[in-house]
Amino acid sequence: MSEPTESTAPVTEHNTDPAPEVPPAPVAEEAKEEAKTEPAAATEPEIEEVQNALTKQFTAEEWKALKELRKQLPEIVKEAYEDAETKPETVTLWGVTIDPAHPETDAKISVVLLKFLRARELDVAAARTMLVSTLKWRQQFKIDEVLKEEFPEEVFGNVGFVKGVDKEGRPVTYNLYGGPTVKEVFSDVGRFTRWRVQLMEKTVLLLDFENHDQMIQVHDYDGVSMFRDANQKEAAHEATNIFQNHYPEFLAWKYFVNVPTLLTWIFWLFKPLISPKTFAKMTVEQLPKKYGGEAEDLV
Repeated sequence: MSEPTESTAPVTEHNTDPAPEVPPAPVAEEAKEEAKTEPAAATEPEIEEVQNALTKQFTAEEWKALKELRKQLPEIVKEAYEDAETKPETVTLWGVTIDPAHPETDAKISVVLLKFLRARELDVAAARTMLVSTLKWRQQFKIDEVLKEEFPEEVFGNVGFVKGVDKEGRPVTYNLYGGPTVKEVFSDVGRFTRWRVQLMEKTVLLLDFENHDQMIQVHDYDGVSMFRDANQKEAAHEATNIFQNHYPEFLAWKYFVNVPTLLTWIFWLFKPLISPKTFAKMTVEQLPKKYGGEAEDLV
């Protein structure tokens, strides 16, 4: 009976002796604790997305495209100002300062950027191209100087202006092309274009990009001749091209009023020059009184 006892004793001693390659339990626990704490220390806290009344209306698809475009802002600004003497760290567009490093901290930036995405059907690459092109054009056109330029009141005073808001609180721009100074207005296409861009800029600057980011336009053709000269055609084409390419999604509605039957062709003449989405916002109205009645006269 002693042989079984002797044969099991060595086995018992061998099993209780810890193997040298196995680390002690305390060391293993320390390693686990380090593994837990290292990732947390290396991760930066997420910045809360700042929103306003307009951004809260964005769809999931719009947010997805917007965040992708925002990631590309540093490269966009670099590309847009590659030929500029001064390379800006931030860009101010329509009164909104865009910080490429932290675009999520100002909801107005999101509203401005989404305009380019909506104009290009949420195609991020196409929106980027449009934004770069717009930033370059604003430099070349010298927007800051145009905003300060003074135009003769006797020529442009009653041709175009901003007056009041609609029921939604959106600013309304009026363009009257049938006045006695119309020939002088279009005598210099370059001057007309700068004046028209200035009017557009002044209207956009009335938008807060928090509750409103679009405007209403009224084009009054009372007294307009059915025969347009070369300057008028060139000016119309130039203005349409600028607004189509560099002022995305600013138009809520455009009304053509007091249009004689023979001049309704103007409405259709513009169709090939503009996107279907923009064209859908245009309508022709033949009003019996000056814009319907009770409001004070425009001029």
